[in-house]
Amino acid sequence: MEAIVVIVGFLGAGKTTLLKKLVNNALEKQWQPFVLLNDYENAQLDTDQLSDELDPQYLKALSGSCICCSGITELREAVNRIPKREKGITLIEANGTTDACSLMGFLGVGINERFLPPIQISVVDVKNWQLRAEHNELEANQVQVSSLIVLTHENSVDKSRRNDVKAQLSSLNPSAKIISSDALDLEQLPEVTPSQNQAEHLEHHKAHWASSSIDLPPLPSYAAIKELCNALPNSILRVKGCTIIGSEPHYTYFERCPDGEIYVRRYNGKPTTGAKLLTIGPGSSTLLLNNALSGAT
Repeated sequence: MEAIVVIVGFLGAGKTTLLKKLVNNALEKQWQPFVLLNDYENAQLDTDQLSDELDPQYLKALSGSCICCSGITELREAVNRIPKREKGITLIEANGTTDACSLMGFLGVGINERFLPPIQISVVDVKNWQLRAEHNELEANQVQVSSLIVLTHENSVDKSRRNDVKAQLSSLNPSAKIISSDALDLEQLPEVTPSQNQAEHLEHHKAHWASSSIDLPPLPSYAAIKELCNALPNSILRVKGCTIIGSEPHYTYFERCPDGEIYVRRYNGKPTTGAKLLTIGPGSSTLLLNNALSGAT
């Protein structure tokens, strides 16, 4: 039977990085992963980054809806259409605002019998855990029915902070195993069983934030990336973009996380959607994005 692993976590916690690690880990062990990636706005941008590791027929982007509520039917249908593979494993990355508890309850119903009951991995950014003001409730909800909690950004904090976060996580989900992202290995997953932890109800509509995207022309320099990101208000929780910088022949990917940190890296290949600027958060609109862009170019 094929395992289904659902990766959840707050915006910018490191879900896609963990997903890439699991994909590569699976391929090294001659497993055959299938990846489903969900985002409010243009999930294809992130899916394209896995195309060097996986044939596109084993990648599917689910955009424009939330898979724990309005998009659950599409998710179930996508899972049931996954082709049978020898040593197959299905990896699902949920968007950063997912009600992780509802997702596990809904996904466990209506899945083909060839799949094992889904298990959930929560990705927790130790540096920013529960420092998200009005979004703390959502972040805490995302760990409550996970079987495994994976810690990221541990090197950014001291031992006292790490221990404090672990204690809070254990209180929220006593049955979950908590490990460092460096320690996670695919061979641990068959030992993981679905969580039986009881979760508190979340009014998920509070996390249905606006999202928006526009085409992104080439930017004159890397400094323009910072200007563009800083031109967007803090209410925008996630900024992602991919475009050409200056005269460079390759594409560059950048993102601004909820804590304001900006990360830039080379993008593998060419995005099938074309160069894009994407935002998630209250107030996202094409007018806002175009105004920010006009000041950076």
